[in-house]
Amino acid sequence: MKPFDYIPVATIAEACSLLSEHGPDASVLAGGTDLLIKLRRASTKSPKVLLDTSRANELGGIIESDGGILIRPHTTHSQLLRSNVLRTFAPCLVSAASTIGSPQIRNRGTIGGNIMNAATCADTVPPLIALGAIVTLQSKTGRRKLDLAELFLKPYQTQARPDELLTAVHFCKLPANARSAFIKLGRRNARASSRLSVAAMLQINDDGRIGDARIVPGSVFPVWKRVTDAEAMLVGEKPAVKLFAAAGKKVAGQMIKEAGRRWSSEYKEPVIAVLVRRALEQAAVAHPALRDKPAVPQTSRSAGSQVSKPACRPAFGRSTHAHGLPVWKSAIQQVWKPALRGSWGQTR
Repeated sequence: MKPFDYIPVATIAEACSLLSEHGPDASVLAGGTDLLIKLRRASTKSPKVLLDTSRANELGGIIESDGGILIRPHTTHSQLLRSNVLRTFAPCLVSAASTIGSPQIRNRGTIGGNIMNAATCADTVPPLIALGAIVTLQSKTGRRKLDLAELFLKPYQTQARPDELLTAVHFCKLPANARSAFIKLGRRNARASSRLSVAAMLQINDDGRIGDARIVPGSVFPVWKRVTDAEAMLVGEKPAVKLFAAAGKKVAGQMIKEAGRRWSSEYKEPVIAVLVRRALEQAAVAHPALRDKPAVPQTSRSAGSQVSKPACRPAFGRSTHAHGLPVWKSAIQQVWKPALRGSWGQTR
């Protein structure tokens, strides 16, 4: 690790002033679970100044308002898990946070770091985009807001200027008839980066038809985004297995269209289609209008998969995630069996 100047800061104003002074020569340290690993790499351009913002109390906390929720960037993943507000109004985000690293990592890692690191495997970003999150970037000269989906330029690069600091993540509460789900596929059942993930939201009207849909895959495109073509297939239709399977295939097709066919496409294409279908099924089954006579049967769980059950109010149902090698095997064993002998997660 190359030497640098270490400066602890206690306020947003102090951090913004120092960022304005040092610009691209400065890096911001919060939880450090990503940054410290980068600093140890010989290939990484080391900062001349490291600004430790962990003592800035105004950068932490979850604030509920009548119509929305504001999360400060220093909020840890463990704090996301413990938040009753998020369990009630954003269960897909709670489910995503529960899959991140180990308890030690969740106790240190922050939602702001997960966003600003801009790794395609970041677990909190797909649910936040599905929730319609807006981020606030602040500098010495002012602040600006933009949709979270617009923040990212490419892997590990955002639109934030060197003098800007992420100070807030805000999203509106989902309507009472909306349900969400998050599914993650990792190489292991725990402490695994996402190889593929999906956040989904369904708003089902009183007539049983889908009024709004959001599908945000992770580790699929260079940057996160909603797959609007697949979403459009769902609106106005009643939940059904065939409909959700078709939406999953549409997402897989969009992935191939944008990324082209590579050696990894043989397993990624069928797997992302299955994950999308399962996420939509979970969101639909959670809807009260479908519980007595569900239009979508509950997806059976593969042996060894882990499913979290955040405590949520009945009005918002539940959000679940499933990840691990057994799920992956069940989805692609027949189409890519020979490759099971090797390491399949090298390319995203």
